[in-house]
Amino acid sequence: MPIKLENVGIAVRDLEAAIAFFTDLGLTVLGRDTVSGEWTDTAVGLDGNHANIAMLQTPDGAGRLELFEYIHPAAIETEATLPNEIGMHRVAFSVDDIDEALEIAARHGCHPLRGVATYGDVYRLTYVRGPSGIIVMLAEELKRS
Repeated sequence: MPIKLENVGIAVRDLEAAIAFFTDLGLTVLGRDTVSGEWTDTAVGLDGNHANIAMLQTPDGAGRLELFEYIHPAAIETEATLPNEIGMHRVAFSVDDIDEALEIAARHGCHPLRGVATYGDVYRLTYVRGPSGIIVMLAEELKRS
């Protein structure tokens, strides 16, 4: 059976702030909608499900993020995920210039958890605490072929 990754969905507390962060990093908004009704209750498994959503795409067209801001039921605040917790871990992006990406992230109040690391002679990478506490990995390939 053929399979492909469609998108990664992330619930956020502030849809506009999340869109601004990811579009500044280079993603493009493909579409926005407000969804509700029986079909969303069934698909998501929440009665009375009502959310504002946005679909974003990476510049190469290969990756998509679906962001949702719940109207009903009310969003549940949780503690920010730690890198070693079981469950949804992070979303990762390759960037051409990690320093530039970090400057963009900083303008949104988003900073590395610790710093920028170098993995062998392959990558410079870091985990950034993004909007709504999302962990975003940024990686710059050092030796491009």
